[in-house]
Amino acid sequence: MIKYVPQMTSVVIEEIPDRVTLAVDISNCQGNCVGCHSPFLKEDIGEELTAEVIDKLVSDNFGVDCFLFLGEGNDPEALIALADHVRELGLAPALYSGRRDVERAFYMTFDYVKVGPYMEHFGPLNSPTTNQRLYKVTHDTSSKPDYRLTDITSRFWHKGIDPNAK
Repeated sequence: MIKYVPQMTSVVIEEIPDRVTLAVDISNCQGNCVGCHSPFLKEDIGEELTAEVIDKLVSDNFGVDCFLFLGEGNDPEALIALADHVRELGLAPALYSGRRDVERAFYMTFDYVKVGPYMEHFGPLNSPTTNQRLYKVTHDTSSKPDYRLTDITSRFWHKGIDPNAK
């Protein structure tokens, strides 16, 4: 079972380039990022995220074309099933993982995958020194490997703006 925090669900335009994204925070995080901005997401909190809940969220947020799971939770099979449902709705499924890499099944399922634990000394995704990476996944079952990763992290780096400025 995957749980999400309904109060933190929002439509965003800055998480996935060129997408209007419905971002859903997933609890039961397995990561241990020092400086995590949402440490409470390590707890078993929130409500069950089901296909029916996703249908309602999507219908209540007209115009979204991407569904972002902010975290993996602790049930990979359920997460993949929900991402497949998102794809059936015509939306691009996206995943933010705090792990250094994810299993092939995740790359096969999602159109966007962010990997890498947050490490303060490297900076956030919008810093050119970040250790995190956002990949656009191109699926092609007629070739080996059956997906291709394109690193689009640099899309977050705006020239002339210091991402570390306070």
